[in-house]
Amino acid sequence: MSESAQQTPAHLLDIDDRTPAQLLALLDLASILKRGQEVTPLTGRTLALLFEQPSTRTRASFEAGINRLGGSAMFLGPEDTQLARGEPIRDTARALSQYVDVVAIRVEDHDDLVEFATYADIPVINALSDRAHPCQALADILTIREHVGTFDETTAVWIGDGNNVAASFTLAAAAVGINTHVITPPGYELSPEVLERASALGSPPAVTNEVPPSIDHADVVYTDTWVSMNEEDTHLNRAEKIADFDGFQVNERLLHSSDASVMHCLPAHRGEEVTDEVLEGDRSLVWEQAANRLFVQNAVMLSLLNDDATDLTAQQTLPLGRAL
Repeated sequence: MSESAQQTPAHLLDIDDRTPAQLLALLDLASILKRGQEVTPLTGRTLALLFEQPSTRTRASFEAGINRLGGSAMFLGPEDTQLARGEPIRDTARALSQYVDVVAIRVEDHDDLVEFATYADIPVINALSDRAHPCQALADILTIREHVGTFDETTAVWIGDGNNVAASFTLAAAAVGINTHVITPPGYELSPEVLERASALGSPPAVTNEVPPSIDHADVVYTDTWVSMNEEDTHLNRAEKIADFDGFQVNERLLHSSDASVMHCLPAHRGEEVTDEVLEGDRSLVWEQAANRLFVQNAVMLSLLNDDATDLTAQQTLPLGRAL
């Protein structure tokens, strides 16, 4: 378990804030929500979305999700709070705890997320930080289970940057038993700490800096942008970084001898880390991934705010959520 899990177990700051059994229970609950009928178990509950960075899928899926469950959401962007004027994040955490029931927070610095959660009296969900993206990882493994049917003997290959999405996906895959291979350029590997945490959860990934001529052993190939949001304005560094990733593109040449499906957390830089042909092709699972964000996040919110949520997976006919 991560340090944050030991300090604040009610929060979801990273994947290993939950045990493997708890992660599987969240997936089961998300599946129930996805196929059920609409009810409103979170009527009267309010979600605050405290975002330091732009968002499409995360913001929309959280807002739409809590609305489906009967609650409401308020969005607080970079200029909407006193944080922009220097208020300590601990003060914001204590104040918001008086007004809302749960906070989903997107920050540039993971340490700010941990500090916020330390001082908050309500559950805190990581909506993305520079070190982790647990909600995306939950959607990823739900998508794999739906597509492949099982985690046993399933192989996922990550190609690209060993970034926050790669880290959370690697932890989630280790927890549920997915055989994972991580391929990154030299200097862009997953941190030793992430590999140690993956080992504690289950089986750590195989890691390499060499892209094979083809990938014929994978069930899923996963990639993400090579340049993160906080790097977009550094043009020189962006050009240098893209050059470092030469040969790491997911394209038809790489996939020619494979039946692997392709995953991407979006937004994609088409023509850089993945070609338009692959992203729009029959093997692409990216839109299923995007759809599943809503259901896994609703499962997380229910598990944090509804005392009966722990019993929902035993009640397979319970009408929750609304299928897309």
